[in-house]
Amino acid sequence: MRFGIDWGGTKMEVIALDAAGNEAYRKRVPTPRDDYEGCIRTVVELVAAAQAETGVAGTVGLGIPGSISPATGLVKNANSTWMNGKALDHDLEAALGRPVRIENDANCLAVSEATDGAGAGKHIVHAIIIGTGSGSGIAIDGKAHRGANGIGGEWGGIVLPFLRADEFPGPECWLGHRNAIDMLCSGTGFEWDYRETTGRDIRGREIIERMRAGEAEAKATYERYVSRLARAMAMVANLLDPDVFVLGGGMSNVDELYADLPDAMRPFVFSDQYEVPIHRAVHGDSSGVRGAAWLWND
Repeated sequence: MRFGIDWGGTKMEVIALDAAGNEAYRKRVPTPRDDYEGCIRTVVELVAAAQAETGVAGTVGLGIPGSISPATGLVKNANSTWMNGKALDHDLEAALGRPVRIENDANCLAVSEATDGAGAGKHIVHAIIIGTGSGSGIAIDGKAHRGANGIGGEWGGIVLPFLRADEFPGPECWLGHRNAIDMLCSGTGFEWDYRETTGRDIRGREIIERMRAGEAEAKATYERYVSRLARAMAMVANLLDPDVFVLGGGMSNVDELYADLPDAMRPFVFSDQYEVPIHRAVHGDSSGVRGAAWLWND
């Protein structure tokens, strides 16, 4: 049995998968925000609950909104900032009494979809989260590509490529960077754009509804969003040339993206022809926690 934990900013979740990927148990609880020790206790409690329900001591994989630094062994780059600078793997192994494998949550999404999702059987899967923020992960032959410094797939802090003159100076992301992918390709950035251009502060779902109803301002906001996401994805195409893109997070539920992104990407891809599938994550918001469990799929 494989246990996966998703440590998010607002919720923590455990899943238990058998060898065939069948779900045997799942539980979700609120994250003890700004409480590192409380989060450690919550992980222990979730693993204990999964073990009690399944009757076996499974392997434990954990997805976090950051990464473990190969240089220091400490968490870095986490937007759940109370875990930064902590020896999370050592602390969890001591608390659980067993080995733990930890990966960035976007890498877990990539591993999940490469294992038995939208990228199953593909050599290189680039998974993109377009939710409150925008992160990405890479799976190669079903394994997370962490990179030499633990920053493989970290596109969120990169400035959006092929910027247009009317996009300066741009909004700041949580890192303090302007025009970063994390902001402009996220659902938060989608809402920011509509608010900046109309003065109306509404949620992304309503903006999409207005776009579908024919509102010109919502349509223009959507078109700018498609252009920005397409330019970010074209950069990945030029650097990595993945076999498939997989989208997760709230904005991945916008059906129109899958028809509109390919044409929007092509002018920025350095190739005479470019045809790569773009799919929605098969496992939806469960994909990250499933990927954490699959970190032991060897």
